[in-house]
Amino acid sequence: MFKLVRFKQKSSLRRFSTAINRRHVEDEGDWFYSSEWWAGDSSNSRTVFRETSHSGNGVVSVLAHPCSKPDRFYWARTEKWLQQRYAEIRTGPKHDGKFRVSGYEWRTLHFNDYTRESTVKILAAYREEEPGSLCFMQQAHCLAVPYVKSMVSAGLATISSSNYDLVKNAIDGKQTMNILCIGHGGGSMPLFLASKIRGAVVHIVEIDPIVISASIQAMGFPAFSVMTPSGKRACPKPSPIDEVLWKGTHERLLLFNSDAEKFILESTNVYDIIFIDAYDGEDIFPHKLWEPCSPFLQALGNRLHPGHGTVVVNLHADVDLVVDTPNPPISPFCQWESMSLRGFDRPEDSSAWSMVFNSLMSKALLVEKLVDMPFSCLQYIKRGFTPVD
Repeated sequence: MFKLVRFKQKSSLRRFSTAINRRHVEDEGDWFYSSEWWAGDSSNSRTVFRETSHSGNGVVSVLAHPCSKPDRFYWARTEKWLQQRYAEIRTGPKHDGKFRVSGYEWRTLHFNDYTRESTVKILAAYREEEPGSLCFMQQAHCLAVPYVKSMVSAGLATISSSNYDLVKNAIDGKQTMNILCIGHGGGSMPLFLASKIRGAVVHIVEIDPIVISASIQAMGFPAFSVMTPSGKRACPKPSPIDEVLWKGTHERLLLFNSDAEKFILESTNVYDIIFIDAYDGEDIFPHKLWEPCSPFLQALGNRLHPGHGTVVVNLHADVDLVVDTPNPPISPFCQWESMSLRGFDRPEDSSAWSMVFNSLMSKALLVEKLVDMPFSCLQYIKRGFTPVD
């Protein structure tokens, strides 16, 4: 096993990558639209959720911001899709299933009114016969923050380099891919993975119940995903509207309110890929999740598939690391993404490393096509890696 570390340049945006220059803007989550939710113009924003956390995150709030896409011209298509879904799941007497789109908004999750922990786009819709039945649906295809796109791209390209057949079959729904996301935020990453990979079963671990509530109540994450400590669904049966919005996806999302270390130590599950993105209200990555001798890291290896298991970790820094340092220290203040992967023999020289990087880039192109990504995976892979023992 070895690690590939992709360093990022320090910027005033801290956790967020700089804009990616693209010839055409096709992705609703493209950084081109970031001014709609990043700008500090409070006159266009409103608070839709605000509660105090008792899990170290301070004041947890969600702000709503206007968004320009999709155009109203396309709303009728969404209304038709909702009506068709309603017709598929309704039982009993025939009801009018006409839906109306109320609009789309950006929703940003904040800790202590300072850090932007997550950004999602939501659809607001209602049934004509029940104007008060407003529901929110997070737009699973829309990843607004570049570092999340980077984690997804790097993770899927890496595991594809170790076991391409697993990824291909999982995307087609012919094989199960077991995924663990540590750190939930608004839920954009697990929802994207579950919606794009039909065979993905995604476990999510979030220590703060207030964050879970915020993601469901204000950020349109599926409520049926919530699990009890005993491992059962908190809601034995999804609501009819959740079935309309999420049938086929929310069954494969399992959201646990748990400490990550406790979850890993007590779990017997084996995961194909693990994403770790966990920060507290002070924007700090918990020490026990990166300390090499911690029980968490000692047990994490046992939760990974022995052949192709892959871990992707988001870390960030207030200072830059020297990339040619033989063994740079892993700390919560280092702004890079670390990928630990199995299935490769450790390269002995630079030419062998080049083969590894070329494999990652070629698999990024394949994954991009198979998953029908709304953004280019390759642009995040080719920006440079540094091998670390």
